[in-house]
Amino acid sequence: MTEAQVSDEASGAIPLTASLILAGLCFLWGGNLVSIKISNQGIPPLVAATVRSGLAALLLWVYARAKREGVLFPRRDWHHATAIGLLFGLEFVFLYWGLTFTHASRGVIFVYAHPFWVALGAHLLLPSDRLTALKGAGLVLAFAGLVAVFGAQSEALHPQHWIGDFMMLGGGLCWAATTLYIKKVVENRELTHYQTMFSQLFFSVPVLGVAWLVFQRGEPVLLTTPVVGAFVYQCVVIAFFSYLLWFWMIHRFSVSRLAAFTFLAPLFGVVLSGVVLREPIPLLLWIGLAFVGAGIYLVNRPPAVAKRT
Repeated sequence: MTEAQVSDEASGAIPLTASLILAGLCFLWGGNLVSIKISNQGIPPLVAATVRSGLAALLLWVYARAKREGVLFPRRDWHHATAIGLLFGLEFVFLYWGLTFTHASRGVIFVYAHPFWVALGAHLLLPSDRLTALKGAGLVLAFAGLVAVFGAQSEALHPQHWIGDFMMLGGGLCWAATTLYIKKVVENRELTHYQTMFSQLFFSVPVLGVAWLVFQRGEPVLLTTPVVGAFVYQCVVIAFFSYLLWFWMIHRFSVSRLAAFTFLAPLFGVVLSGVVLREPIPLLLWIGLAFVGAGIYLVNRPPAVAKRT
């Protein structure tokens, strides 16, 4: 490791190479809801979500074994692992099922309003992470953006698109709850990113499986090349590769600086929804995206570091 890299990690600054990797991750995540929309055409959403978590957990276990890393929480902390998996499972019940009602271009904005909820929750639950004037301005902008997205209409929308909109919003809330839970309860323990990630994936399988049996049991599976390709993308590229890289970066760089990049994900998601799915993107949706993206950036913008004289 070079002296510059050591200095970057010590200060929390993200070097150019890592910034490019982050931009690439945001592009992959922006395409995730597009791929779910495609796979939903042949695989019942909750079936896909269940198998996705199970397969990604298996891939992570194999990889961690090869690295000689453990993936399970200590027995005394299994209740925390279960809670993390429960929240993660609920998140993807909302995401996969919600996209059967609404457009991916709308859903990606609702989901990636996640930092909005994290900032509010952190202010209430974490004494060391209070709202500032800048964060408050970011929250106002993000909320205005969500209102604009709710108001954006298109003739191509499902008549009950509002159900999907609220489910996607619920997915973002569950994601925020998972983030806050990990930060408040688990972060002070000596756990690796392999353990946290495995808990999310493995313990979400029962939640997703029960939801499938209750709500979508018996629905047919129709496999086509696009459906299989989209599903493999979700399992291997997103749930395994991108999450593993993201958690590795969380252990290496400042979380607030990393989170500032997430405003790129809804931007990529909206663009890909229009290009790949041919979804109409009205002006109000673009306005909402701009407001949410700006709000996310302000909420997560790292504080200025005073220069040495």
